[in-house]
Amino acid sequence: MISSEIWILAGTAVFLGFFHTVIGPDHYLPFIAMAKARQWPMCKTLAIAFLSGLGHVLSSVLLGFIGLALGIAVSRLEAAESWRGNAAAWLFIGFGFAYMVWGLHRAVKNRPHRHVHAHADGSVHEHVHQHESEHAHVHMRKEKANITPWVLFTIFVFGPCEPLIPLVMYPAAKHSMAGVALVASAFAVATIATMLTIIALSTWGLKFVRLGRLERYAHALAGGTIFLSGLAVQFLGL
Repeated sequence: MISSEIWILAGTAVFLGFFHTVIGPDHYLPFIAMAKARQWPMCKTLAIAFLSGLGHVLSSVLLGFIGLALGIAVSRLEAAESWRGNAAAWLFIGFGFAYMVWGLHRAVKNRPHRHVHAHADGSVHEHVHQHESEHAHVHMRKEKANITPWVLFTIFVFGPCEPLIPLVMYPAAKHSMAGVALVASAFAVATIATMLTIIALSTWGLKFVRLGRLERYAHALAGGTIFLSGLAVQFLGL
């Protein structure tokens, strides 16, 4: 029989999972930005986000269960989660900056330029030429094999769910381990569902946004977005 206190904690876990996700731009901006830049289909974007979110939550759940099993003080687990949070933020900052620089290099390298053609009959014409669009077929295999989803997944596994262990898992442990499992599951479902909802709606909306001449800077913009979200997490505590 699950006590009323556990159900209250489960409700609290749902609220914390939702709030923790909404105020953390690192939970959704990287996926939205990369989906736009790399033109991922919706199903691929959500699959990557789901797996990353699952790894994000399970890493904290596992740490919490280890702490409960070994009787580790919650303050020590909070310190470990804080270290993981700093590591994840700096990884986002580093990845975002590197991707932004690569995107700028790619944009400059593939800027449109004009070719003038003179024919035997004396006529001359010119056309705008862009290597990236004309040779896209050469890069298709590379695009399919890119490691970006794995980078996002790895960084997310590092990232902690700060409120999970001290605010719901340890209080639930005073009642039963079944209660701990229930509140951890509630937190996980709320977190991942919120992530997927925000990502799906934003990605769908961005399909109607045309960048025009900025289109070739899509990768640089994606890297800049991830870079800024990492800075926001690290220095603003989001």
